Amino acid sequence: MLFSTPTQFAVLALLFVGGWLLGLASHPGGRKWRERYTAERDAHATVRNEHDTRLSTANARIAELERENSRLAQATPVATAAPATPITGAPLSTAPVASRPIAATAARPAFGGERRGWFDFGDRTRR
Repeated sequence: MLFSTPTQFAVLALLFVGGWLLGLASHPGGRKWRERYTAERDAHATVRNEHDTRLSTANARIAELERENSRLAQATPVATAAPATPITGAPLSTAPVASRPIAATAARPAFGGERRGWFDFGDRTRR
Protein backbone atom coordinates (compact mmCIF):
# COMPACT_ATOMS: atom_id res chain seq x y z
CA MET A 1 0.00 0.00 0.00
CA LEU A 2 1.42 3.35 -1.08
CA PHE A 3 -0.18 5.70 1.50
CA SER A 4 -0.80 4.19 4.92
CA THR A 5 -0.34 6.89 7.59
CA PRO A 6 -2.29 10.08 8.21
CA THR A 7 0.85 12.13 7.70
CA GLN A 8 1.31 10.73 4.22
CA PHE A 9 -2.33 11.52 3.38
CA ALA A 10 -1.85 15.10 4.70
CA VAL A 11 1.25 15.57 2.53
CA LEU A 12 -0.64 14.19 -0.48
CA ALA A 13 -3.51 16.65 0.15
CA LEU A 14 -1.09 19.57 0.50
CA LEU A 15 0.67 18.62 -2.74
CA PHE A 16 -2.67 18.39 -4.49
CA VAL A 17 -3.79 21.83 -3.23
CA GLY A 18 -0.36 23.35 -4.01
CA GLY A 19 -0.43 22.00 -7.56
CA TRP A 20 -3.93 23.30 -8.03
CA LEU A 21 -2.93 26.80 -6.83
CA LEU A 22 0.22 26.77 -8.98
CA GLY A 23 -1.88 25.81 -12.02
CA LEU A 24 -4.36 28.61 -11.35
CA ALA A 25 -1.58 31.13 -10.87
CA SER A 26 0.17 30.19 -14.12
CA HIS A 27 -3.01 29.98 -16.19
CA PRO A 28 -3.43 32.88 -18.68
CA GLY A 29 -7.07 33.39 -17.71
CA GLY A 30 -8.72 32.00 -20.84
CA ARG A 31 -8.72 35.33 -22.68
CA LYS A 32 -7.46 33.74 -25.92
CA TRP A 33 -10.15 31.05 -25.86
CA ARG A 34 -12.89 33.53 -25.04
CA GLU A 35 -11.82 35.70 -27.99
CA ARG A 36 -11.79 32.70 -30.33
CA TYR A 37 -15.20 31.59 -29.09
CA THR A 38 -16.64 35.09 -29.62
CA ALA A 39 -15.18 35.29 -33.13
CA GLU A 40 -16.58 31.87 -34.02
CA ARG A 41 -19.99 32.76 -32.59
CA ASP A 42 -20.08 35.99 -34.63
CA ALA A 43 -19.01 34.20 -37.82
CA HIS A 44 -21.70 31.58 -37.30
CA ALA A 45 -24.34 34.27 -36.77
CA THR A 46 -23.25 36.02 -39.99
CA VAL A 47 -23.47 32.82 -42.03
CA ARG A 48 -26.85 32.02 -40.47
CA ASN A 49 -28.23 35.47 -41.35
CA GLU A 50 -26.94 35.20 -44.94
CA HIS A 51 -28.56 31.77 -45.25
CA ASP A 52 -31.86 33.07 -43.91
CA THR A 53 -31.74 36.01 -46.34
CA ARG A 54 -31.04 33.73 -49.31
CA LEU A 55 -33.76 31.34 -48.21
CA SER A 56 -36.38 34.07 -47.93
CA THR A 57 -35.35 35.45 -51.36
CA ALA A 58 -35.63 31.98 -52.89
CA ASN A 59 -39.05 31.41 -51.30
CA ALA A 60 -40.29 34.75 -52.65
CA ARG A 61 -39.06 33.82 -56.14
CA ILE A 62 -40.75 30.41 -55.92
CA ALA A 63 -44.04 32.02 -54.90
CA GLU A 64 -43.76 34.47 -57.81
CA LEU A 65 -43.11 31.66 -60.30
CA GLU A 66 -46.01 29.61 -58.95
CA ARG A 67 -48.36 32.61 -59.35
CA GLU A 68 -47.11 33.11 -62.91
CA ASN A 69 -47.53 29.40 -63.67
CA SER A 70 -51.11 29.33 -62.40
CA ARG A 71 -51.90 32.50 -64.37
CA LEU A 72 -50.50 30.96 -67.55
CA ALA A 73 -52.34 27.67 -66.94
CA GLN A 74 -55.68 29.50 -66.73
CA ALA A 75 -55.03 31.77 -69.73
CA THR A 76 -56.76 31.00 -73.02
CA PRO A 77 -54.42 30.08 -75.89
CA VAL A 78 -53.97 32.59 -78.67
CA ALA A 79 -54.98 31.32 -82.12
CA THR A 80 -52.64 32.31 -84.94
CA ALA A 81 -52.78 31.77 -88.66
CA ALA A 82 -50.69 28.98 -90.16
CA PRO A 83 -47.29 30.32 -91.25
CA ALA A 84 -46.65 30.46 -94.95
CA THR A 85 -43.75 28.77 -96.73
CA PRO A 86 -41.11 31.22 -97.95
CA ILE A 87 -41.07 29.84 -101.51
CA THR A 88 -44.72 29.51 -102.51
CA GLY A 89 -46.43 31.70 -99.93
CA ALA A 90 -48.97 28.94 -99.31
CA PRO A 91 -49.77 27.84 -95.76
CA LEU A 92 -47.66 24.96 -94.48
CA SER A 93 -50.60 22.61 -94.24
CA THR A 94 -51.08 22.67 -98.04
CA ALA A 95 -47.41 22.71 -99.03
CA PRO A 96 -46.27 19.71 -101.10
CA VAL A 97 -44.29 17.05 -99.27
CA ALA A 98 -40.92 16.07 -100.70
CA SER A 99 -40.81 12.51 -101.99
CA ARG A 100 -37.25 11.87 -100.78
CA PRO A 101 -36.16 12.61 -97.21
CA ILE A 102 -33.48 15.26 -96.93
CA ALA A 103 -31.25 13.29 -94.53
CA ALA A 104 -31.28 10.05 -96.50
CA THR A 105 -27.60 10.29 -97.54
CA ALA A 106 -26.43 11.11 -94.01
CA ALA A 107 -28.25 8.13 -92.49
CA ARG A 108 -25.77 5.47 -93.64
CA PRO A 109 -23.48 3.93 -91.01
CA ALA A 110 -20.19 5.70 -90.47
CA PHE A 111 -18.13 2.48 -90.39
CA GLY A 112 -19.10 1.42 -93.92
CA GLY A 113 -21.14 -1.64 -92.99
CA GLU A 114 -18.10 -3.72 -91.99
CA ARG A 115 -17.64 -4.31 -88.28
CA ARG A 116 -14.07 -3.57 -87.28
CA GLY A 117 -12.20 -4.20 -84.01
CA TRP A 118 -10.17 -1.86 -81.86
CA PHE A 119 -7.73 0.32 -83.81
CA ASP A 120 -8.90 -1.30 -87.06
CA PHE A 121 -6.98 -4.55 -86.36
CA GLY A 122 -9.77 -6.68 -87.67
CA ASP A 123 -12.78 -8.37 -86.16
CA ARG A 124 -12.18 -9.02 -82.43
CA THR A 125 -15.19 -11.35 -82.11
CA ARG A 126 -13.54 -14.12 -84.19
CA ARG A 127 -10.60 -15.52 -82.21
